[in-house]
Amino acid sequence: MDEKRVFSVLVNNHFGVLTRISGLFARRGYNIDSLTVGVTEDPEFSRMTIVARGDHAVFEQIGKQLDKLVDVRHIEVLTPDDAIIRQLMFIKVNTKNRDLAAIREIAELFRAKVVDVAEESITVQAVGDTAKLEGLENKLRAFGIREIVQTGISGISRGDHTLIGMKRNAEKAVIEGQFNG
Repeated sequence: MDEKRVFSVLVNNHFGVLTRISGLFARRGYNIDSLTVGVTEDPEFSRMTIVARGDHAVFEQIGKQLDKLVDVRHIEVLTPDDAIIRQLMFIKVNTKNRDLAAIREIAELFRAKVVDVAEESITVQAVGDTAKLEGLENKLRAFGIREIVQTGISGISRGDHTLIGMKRNAEKAVIEGQFNG
């Protein structure tokens, strides 16, 4: 059974890292459902959030292959229980003057915002998990969707845990001889 897994990967902020990681997925025949990359609070590192589908064996191989790459500093799997996982969506919907109030009401129900109103369309911005965004999209289909733009999924661990902190703690353990592999 295919399931979805969200990998949060701390990488060196160097030229070509994205190409090497996406190439790794392509060579192994693994599809990337979503990929976001951005510099972290430390400009030495970038965080990649990679969403892939597969089974346990596929995910295990993805982790092992990523871990072999020199520029990969730390990998963790984010789950809805221990992380905040969101994405951004813009939906441009057909309108007639009589539809504006109904579309605004639907947007409010999903805590979305109207960000543009034109003569024949209205654009709604929503942030949330996949289920929320799919629900909003389904409700707005009745009006006629003109265009959808989505970002990839981004995620961050709940609580005090940080990905860079995990990387630095692992380095300190190795230096102090406390790391067993």
